[in-house]
Parts: sequence; C-alpha cells; structure tokens
Amino acid sequence: MTYNEVVNFSETYLLPLVSKLYGLEGYEFKLVKAHTGGRNVVYTCEKGSADPKILRIAFLKDRNREDFLGEVEYIRYLFERGGSVSNVVSSLKENLLEEIIHNNHTFFICLFEKAKGKKLVENNYRYRGGVPITEYYYNCGKVLGKIHQLSKEFTPVQRRYSFFDKYNAEYIDKVIPNSLSLLKQKLLELLKALESLDIDRESFGMIHFDYNDGNYNIDFDTGQITVYDFDNSCFGWYMYDLAALWTQGVGWIQFEEDATKRKKFMDDYFATVLTGYRSETSVESSMLDKLPLFIKVTLMENIIDAFEVMQNNGEKPECDEELSYCIKCLEDDIPYKGFFHEIYSCEEPFEYEIRDI
Repeated sequence: MTYNEVVNFSETYLLPLVSKLYGLEGYEFKLVKAHTGGRNVVYTCEKGSADPKILRIAFLKDRNREDFLGEVEYIRYLFERGGSVSNVVSSLKENLLEEIIHNNHTFFICLFEKAKGKKLVENNYRYRGGVPITEYYYNCGKVLGKIHQLSKEFTPVQRRYSFFDKYNAEYIDKVIPNSLSLLKQKLLELLKALESLDIDRESFGMIHFDYNDGNYNIDFDTGQITVYDFDNSCFGWYMYDLAALWTQGVGWIQFEEDATKRKKFMDDYFATVLTGYRSETSVESSMLDKLPLFIKVTLMENIIDAFEVMQNNGEKPECDEELSYCIKCLEDDIPYKGFFHEIYSCEEPFEYEIRDI
C-alpha cells in the first residue's frame, strides 16, 4: 500500500480501531505531514486538557514485529531510568505494540506521549530569549550522553538489529547503482575501517541513529530537550550519534565565507557539546579521534537512505545537488563533510553539480 492509500484507509478503518485499543475516544486526530522518505503515517491526538499523544502507523514491509518490539522496549527502558525521551504508551491490553491485520497486510501501531515544547524550526531557529545559545549546545550533548550511559547498562529482551546487519557489502551492492563504482569502492573501504574498531560496552551499544533537531522538542521555558523517533535505533558506535551532532552544528555557521572562522566555530561548538555529553557519560580520546571517520559514516547513511527511498518508490536513481555533494566527499576522501574544503560554497551550502547515473 502507498502512503496515501494508508491515510485514506486509516480515516475509515484504522483510527476507530486504534481509539478502542488505547481508549482514545473523543480525541481529535490530525495527520502530521510526512517528510521525504518517511516510512510511517503519523497523527497527533488531542483532547481538551488531556496530555496530547502521537500515533504512529507503520505499514511498509521493511520492518517486522521483532524490530518494533526492540524499539519500544528500548524507549520504555530509557524513560523509566530518567532518559529525556517521549514515553511509549501501553494499550488497554498492556501492550507496547499493537498489530492490526487487514487483507493479509499488517499495520504496526505505537502510541507515544507528545514531547513538551516544539522543534527548533518551529521557533524559526531562535533559542530562548536572554539565554546564550551555548546552553542549547550543552543540552544537546547532555541529553545524548544520558541516553548513551543508559545504553551501556542495557540488556534487551528483544534485541534490535546491529549496524553491520544492514550496512554490509551485499546491501551496498544492492542499493547503490553499478554506475557509481568508485562510490561502492569507498563505501567498502569505510566498512573495513569500521570492522577494525573495538566493539565493547563503552563504545558500542544501542544508539538513536537519527539524533537531530527534527527528532526532539525543546521546552523553551526551561531549555529541556525531549527526544523521540527511535525508528532507526540500532546497535552501533556511540561516536555515530556524536558525529551526527557535529554535522548538525554546521547549520549555525554555514553561510560564513571564511573557512578559518567556520573551523573555529565548529571546534568551540563541539567542545561545548562534549562538555554536556561528559557530564553524563565518558568517551575515550581514542574514539573522539575517530570523529572524521564517523562523519563519513553519516554521509554513507545519507547516501544509502536516499537511494533506498528511490528504490522503495520505484523511482529511477538520480542525484540532486545535495546527494552529489555527499558522494563527491566520499569519493575524493574530503574530510568533515567538506566544510573546511574548497569544494564548499557558503552561497550554496553542501551542494555540488548534479551528476548522471
């Protein structure tokens, strides 16, 4: 079923069933606009003074029951131990996950508490009045550090998949077009570099794998960050989430012409992030030295995700300026997402000439 088909089906069939499963009678359901590549149908659920909820309906066949059980187990674990995450809500049957089957098609249903506050973009990327933006950088690191510290103590009942279960030579060959042979070679080299890293409790565990300002809300009264959307969570290196947080920081300085000033800002920004992070958990210097490597891994994830979306939508593979930029950085071994390199243009950030496939 397509996204639009599921939306239409939800209005007539699924939402009444979900209301009974979770006791949501009288709630108003509002469809949340899907982002490009979104894999779920999402609704806000509101009713007077009651705490608002977020309903997620997963309909694609790329995930199974065990994947979802592993995700909601992890979220509940984090919430119960003080992680600043949106809690998963149990159904009236006391299930964290519900399944609705119709015409041999399974819909996986999850309900979450709505995070307090709003996204940074919804506040026009303005932080709290009278408060230095460095508080935000610090809190981003602190909240992530708490999640990672709890992950170091996490022994799941239903284990989620691990990084190499998805990111491996076979999958790269399947998803990346054959015309991009150099890219494939570089991705395989990147995987080999990762395979040489230690895998232990201090460096490797459950991670969010999509930690960015689109997946948390900020309470602009207190600055508190509440994280959600653990749809991509998996077992991986904690440095991946930190590298993703580094790449998020470039948005604050991306229009600066002087690369030296961009570098100075990013060093200061990430130092503040790490101060917050280290207030909750430790990170070894040897792993921090791998930051350039893991920034490359975030590029790999972006590239693979882009081709996955095209494949799932039955579209012909093509590269826009942003995807072409990511590919160029990997093919030419340009570090730090090219942010300090001559390839970067502050007039057209993270864009490169479109390439044919």
